[in-house]
Amino acid sequence: MWEHHAKTIQNLVSELHEDKRYLALIIGGSIAKGREREDSDVDIILVVTDEEFQRRELIKDFHYCRNDVCTYPNGYIDGTVVNLRFLYEVAERGNEPTRAAYVGAFVAYSHVPDLEKLIQKIPIYLEHEQKEKIESFYAHLEASRWFVPEAEKRNDKYLLGWAINELILYGGRMILAHNKILYPYHKWFLTELQNAKNKPDNFLDLINNLLNEPNHKNSEKFCNAILEYTEWDKPTEGWVSRFREESEWHWLKGHAPLKDR
Repeated sequence: MWEHHAKTIQNLVSELHEDKRYLALIIGGSIAKGREREDSDVDIILVVTDEEFQRRELIKDFHYCRNDVCTYPNGYIDGTVVNLRFLYEVAERGNEPTRAAYVGAFVAYSHVPDLEKLIQKIPIYLEHEQKEKIESFYAHLEASRWFVPEAEKRNDKYLLGWAINELILYGGRMILAHNKILYPYHKWFLTELQNAKNKPDNFLDLINNLLNEPNHKNSEKFCNAILEYTEWDKPTEGWVSRFREESEWHWLKGHAPLKDR
C-alpha cells in the first residue's frame, strides 16, 4: 500500500485500540485487494462490542467515516460497524457480495482471539450452492434475452436498458459461478469477470459492445457466446417457472432477490 495509507491506518489504530468499545479493526476494500490508487480511501470494518452495536442499532448508525486522521489530501476512512456475531453469521451463511468484501481483508489490530482465522473463513465460494445458482442465473439470462426484442418492438428504452443490464448481470454471474468466484457487487463486477480464467473469448468486448449498442443483434451474440461455451446446468422445471419463482415469488420463501445472493 502507499505510505500515506499505512500512516492513516496507524493513526486510526493508535486512537481506537485502547477504547473498550472497539474490539478490532479490519482493513478491506481496494487496499486489501491490492487495487488501491494513490487517492483511494481506506475501507474498514470496525468490530465493536455487543453493547456498542445495540446502541448503534437503535439509531441505525452502522457507518464509520473519518477524514481527520488521514495524512493525504482529500483522504478519508469509510467503513462499516459490525459486532463479532455478525462475522460468524457471514462466515456461516453470508451472501456473495458480503463475503467478497472480505477478500484480502486483514486485521490492523484485534482484542479477539483467532480473529484472523475467522476472517479467512468468510471469502469462500460455497460450492454446494453452485449448481442451483447457475440454474437460476440461466433462467434470468433467458428471461432478459426475451425482453430485449420485446423492448425494441415497443420502442421502450427503459425496458431495453433494464433488460440489457440484467442480461449482462446474470450472464456474468454464470461465468463467475463457473469459475467459483464470488460476485463482488457492481463496482468490481467487470474487474472480476476480466480476471476469470474460464470464459468465452473476447467476453468483455461482447459486454462493451452490448452496452454501447444495446440491441437484439448484440444481445444474441452475447447469449450465444455464453450458452455455447459449456454445458450449463438448467432448471428442470424450465426457465419461465424458475424466473417467476426467483423474481416475483422469492418473498414467499423469505429469500433475498437472486441478484443479492
